Amino acid sequence: MAGNLTPLKQLVVSIGEVVNLLIPIAIAVALIVFFWGLIKYIGGSGKGHDQGKKVMIAGLVSLFVMVSVWGIIRLAQGALGVDTNNTIQSPRFPGQ
Repeated sequence: MAGNLTPLKQLVVSIGEVVNLLIPIAIAVALIVFFWGLIKYIGGSGKGHDQGKKVMIAGLVSLFVMVSVWGIIRLAQGALGVDTNNTIQSPRFPGQ
C-alpha cells in the first residue's frame, strides 16, 4: 500500500517546493507595487496622485497580510514545537 502513495507524496513535496519559491516572489511583487504607487503618487497630479495613493495602499495591505500570515504560522510552529529545519515525517503503520 505504501508503494501506491509514493507518487502522491512526491506530488505534495513538489507542491510544497513550488509554494516555498512563490512566497518570496509574491512579497517582492507586493513591494514593487508599493514603490510603483509611490512613483505615481510623487510624479502625478490630480488623478495620477489619487491612483498612486490607491496602489500604495494595495501594496501595503498585501505586504501586511502576507507577512502577518507568515508570522502567525511561525508562531504556531514555535508554540507547537514543530521543527522547521526538517521535513515532517509521514505516519507509518507498524512493521513498515
